Amino acid sequence: MKAFSQILSRDLRLALRQRGDAAMVLLFFILIASLFPFGVGPEPKLLARIGAGVVWVSALLAMLLSLERLFLADYEDGSLELMMLAPLPLEAVVLAKALAHWLTSGLPLVLAAPVIGLIYNIDQTGYLPLVTALLLGTPTLSLLGAIGAALTLGARRGGILIPLLILPLAIPVLIFGILGVEAALGGFAARPFLLLQGALLLAALPLAPIAAAAALRQSLE
Repeated sequence: MKAFSQILSRDLRLALRQRGDAAMVLLFFILIASLFPFGVGPEPKLLARIGAGVVWVSALLAMLLSLERLFLADYEDGSLELMMLAPLPLEAVVLAKALAHWLTSGLPLVLAAPVIGLIYNIDQTGYLPLVTALLLGTPTLSLLGAIGAALTLGARRGGILIPLLILPLAIPVLIFGILGVEAALGGFAARPFLLLQGALLLAALPLAPIAAAAALRQSLE
């Protein structure tokens, strides 16, 4: 547990030193969400109807932007090989790095989502399901992203390959997240969709680190 905390705190310290990267993800999220009204028009009812989808698509694209560096810096300076030799299982290393990625990339998007909701005139009944779904869904995206980052580690144009690998896996996260908000806005229960989001997270917690660790071992052989 101590080694897990050390890797987590190390990655958080590095992220604080490179605040520009985290700020870029947040700015990218806001910019993407701000572009949709220019394409579909400023009609308030239309914006309220598409608001949840815009938030989720923007969050997904913003998180993809930051995934390439998840293991790359440690791979280039040799830290990753030292982590593999440490007593802590590589799966736990992956989990710590995915958690750090979510805290520095996913959590800021969750906190900013209500602001985007205001821009899109989303009814207040949809705010709690929106934030809850993002709190459950964005960690899943970080875990899935760890698989993509591990598979493309050291590959040319890895930043382009990661979205191709991750987007098909992320579709259920988006669907359940959007449906939960739309159900709340329509007067129905959002709980079933939030439970499905939670189930996806519970499935990804053990499986994604195992898959990513296997890919890392393959990449470093």
